[in-house]
This record gives sequence, structure tokens and C-alpha cells, in this order.
Amino acid sequence: QIKGVFIMIDHYEAFMEFIHKKREYKPKLLLHACCAPCASSVLELLKDVFDITIHFYNPNIYPYEEYVKRLNEFKKFANIPVIESAYEDKAYYEAVAGLESLGERSKRCFSCYNLRLKKTAQLAKEHNFDYFTTTLSLSPYKDSNKINEIGQNLAKEYEVAFLYSNFKKNNGYKRSIELSKELGLYRQNYCGCLFSFEERKKSTI
Repeated sequence: QIKGVFIMIDHYEAFMEFIHKKREYKPKLLLHACCAPCASSVLELLKDVFDITIHFYNPNIYPYEEYVKRLNEFKKFANIPVIESAYEDKAYYEAVAGLESLGERSKRCFSCYNLRLKKTAQLAKEHNFDYFTTTLSLSPYKDSNKINEIGQNLAKEYEVAFLYSNFKKNNGYKRSIELSKELGLYRQNYCGCLFSFEERKKSTI
């Protein structure tokens, strides 16, 4: 059994107790981030506890110009290193093949979570991070239980600890909106993928 392979915490209070536990050093955390607004409140919560590096791997984002816009917003965060993995949109469409007609919080999204978290786990293992996790659970439109299940499985596969996350708790999402306004961050009005883009267009007609 891998020591600390998955920090299983079933409620927010236990999670808060864990991240504020006294340590002799700051553990290295590779934080997959989907966008700067979501990262803002997560970084506020974790920056004094972990030595954080952001991993920007989001091949689902459509179109490419939107991808670049979201990536550039991370420049507004001071002293937070960002690793950008390649924009592999082909890998995304292969991952969701046959699931295109499914909506938000479906197997299509779960395949997308897995794709992005898998790359993050690989990178965390390769560069000796203590933990990896993702900002995805901040969104009220994302299934935190599924995100954590995928993270647990990848932690076992790559032998690197996954940090439980449900960052929408305790008004985390609301705080991200407040910080986005304070920092002047660009906030998108759709998840990122072509399918959510089209779904958003239909809802505004």
C-alpha cells in the first residue's frame, strides 16, 4: 500500500483540519487549474500550507483563442509558477468520442476530468511533488465525488498522493467571484469545451 496515496476526507471540516495541520515544511502541490478565476480562491485557501505549482492542461477548451485568453490570465498571479502542457485538442476529442451528445456532469465530463488529472498525476510523479489535485471541484457544475474518485484511482496508478478537494464548500465559489472582481480577471460564461459552448448558445436564444 502506498503511504498517503489518497487523503480520504468525507467532510469539509476534516479537510480544513488536514490542510492546516502543522508541518515542518510546505509539501509540494501540483494544482491542476482550469482557469484563473477558479484558481483564485483555491490559492487563497492553500498558499500558506503548500508550495504550489499550477498545471495548466486543458485541451478541452474551445476555441484555441479562448484557451490562450484563459492561460494568459494566470500572469496576474504573482509568484505562482505555471507549467503549461501542450494543447492536445485531438486527445480530448478522442477521450470523449461517442459521448458528445451527453450534457454537463455526464460521462463525457468524467472522461475529460480523467484526461486532465491523468496528465497532472504523471507530471506530479515525474517531478516529485508530494500531492496533486485540481480546482475543478470549485465549480457548482462539476461532480466533486467523481473528481475525487478519479483522483484516488490515479494516485494508486502513479504512486503520488492525491489531495481531496471540494473547493465549492464554505462559499468557495462565491469567493472566487469576489476575487475575480478584485483582480480584474476574465470570467468565461461557459465551461470551456465545444459542447458547453454550444449548450450556452442555445440557452441564450
